Amino acid sequence: MTLRLFFHSDDLKANVEVLDCTPHENEFAVVLRATLFHPQGGGQPCDTGWIGESRVSRVVQEPERIVHFVDRPLPLGMTVIRIDEERRRFNTRMHSAGHLIGHFIQAMGWTPIKAHHWPDEGRVQFKPGDGAEEVDAPTVQTGIEQWIEHDLPRLTSLREGAREISFGELPAYGCGGTHVRSLKDLGTVTIASLSQKKGTLSVHYSVD
Repeated sequence: MTLRLFFHSDDLKANVEVLDCTPHENEFAVVLRATLFHPQGGGQPCDTGWIGESRVSRVVQEPERIVHFVDRPLPLGMTVIRIDEERRRFNTRMHSAGHLIGHFIQAMGWTPIKAHHWPDEGRVQFKPGDGAEEVDAPTVQTGIEQWIEHDLPRLTSLREGAREISFGELPAYGCGGTHVRSLKDLGTVTIASLSQKKGTLSVHYSVD
């Protein structure tokens, strides 16, 4: 099992060990003993960056390991990995903003069912629960902005071996993604629109 350093570290650079490097189509599939690279999953795109001098184009979660696809072969042994900072910070802000939307609308009686934290495609979807209230974009926008203004800190915990993320006193969500250290790191979050189809509420959003 690849050790997920991003579960407990915000570092963007580390010394790690290359365990395997195998040709794969026009790339090379690399397995590390431990990684800072977040794989695609949980509604969040993968990190990109470098392993040594090899460019990482995509990162995939397999059942027992994380696989990094690079443009050139790597020798086994110790090397330096570097995360593309701009991409990581954007993905992190999108994911944390999605959590805030989930918290706010869940408090209005809706149940989060799916989230997609990709550039230009940010959305969180909900099913109505008992007593679900009417939701509109300005109300959600105001609520999110108040939490950001209070700069609630990120809290990471483990429950029965599963990683959970919360902000301040907001409820914790089980989550394997990356998140801002505190909410002012989000910058501006914009609730673009709300739509309902076949009982599903979709909240579309972006970060600047």
